Amino acid sequence: MTPAGAGPADRTLVEVDGRELSLSNLDKVLYPSVGFTKAEVIDYYRRIAPVMVPHLAGRPITLKRYPNGVEDAFFFEKNCPSHHPDWVRTLDIESSGRRAGRNRPEIVHYCLLESPAHLVWTANLAALELHPGLQTEADVGRPTWVVFDLDPGAPADEVTCGEVALLLRELLDHLGLVSMVKTSGSKGLQLYVPLNTPGVTFRDTSDFALALGGLLERERPELVTTNMAKEQRPGRVFVDWSQNSFTKTTIAVYSLRARPRPTVSTPVSWEELAAAVSTGDASSLRFEAGEVLARVAGGGDLFAGLLTTEQQLPA
Repeated sequence: MTPAGAGPADRTLVEVDGRELSLSNLDKVLYPSVGFTKAEVIDYYRRIAPVMVPHLAGRPITLKRYPNGVEDAFFFEKNCPSHHPDWVRTLDIESSGRRAGRNRPEIVHYCLLESPAHLVWTANLAALELHPGLQTEADVGRPTWVVFDLDPGAPADEVTCGEVALLLRELLDHLGLVSMVKTSGSKGLQLYVPLNTPGVTFRDTSDFALALGGLLERERPELVTTNMAKEQRPGRVFVDWSQNSFTKTTIAVYSLRARPRPTVSTPVSWEELAAAVSTGDASSLRFEAGEVLARVAGGGDLFAGLLTTEQQLPA
């Protein structure tokens, strides 16, 4: 990202990938408890872009925007902002809802984020969180992954989720399926099973996730639930199989989260996860922006296999 010239007093012109962008309010603090500014948010997304963009490209993206920081109001934005640059493509998907007063489906025009310039642009919108769908523009009816969203009910935490993730991994290993895991950047974990093969449907992936979650629930009822009811969750981990839906999104790998500190949804190795479960150290599964940049610089993208591994779900 290089300066591209002077702009209005509250704006800075920069060039990213040959695109000129006008950035505003760079000194605004978006994470007040630690003084993390909008400029730092933009810098994080610019630097993480080489490993993050491949996980976003071609997918419908919902933006979660915090124009006045994480302690103030936010809004979800599915439709790409009307003032988006002409180099930001959109993916038009028919929604299950209907336009008010009209007897026809609503069309949602999702942003496609395909380069570092795209991430700098969305960061400038204070889109702290990026939530992609499980499908791509090549076939919007086909999920490329199965996701197990592990949501702990207090006092359960990331370590408790780690126990469940390791049990799920055992089941998946038994089925001959590769899996990988990341922190949510908030309070849980997400386990992914790459598919990247034709013919799979959202019904297939949802049924599969529910079946494995139900198996664990029967074996470890004190630890696992697949019941969405809040009263079922205290001290247990909710295996949210329903995330495997045409209409659902999951926080993107490497996305910032709108927490008091600039935490990130971060890939971890199975060895790291097992060590955290062994020691009971939930803090070892919490990473902030600077730490994630250092991890990637030293070890690359631990989620790279999610994009290339081809697997079939068992019949």
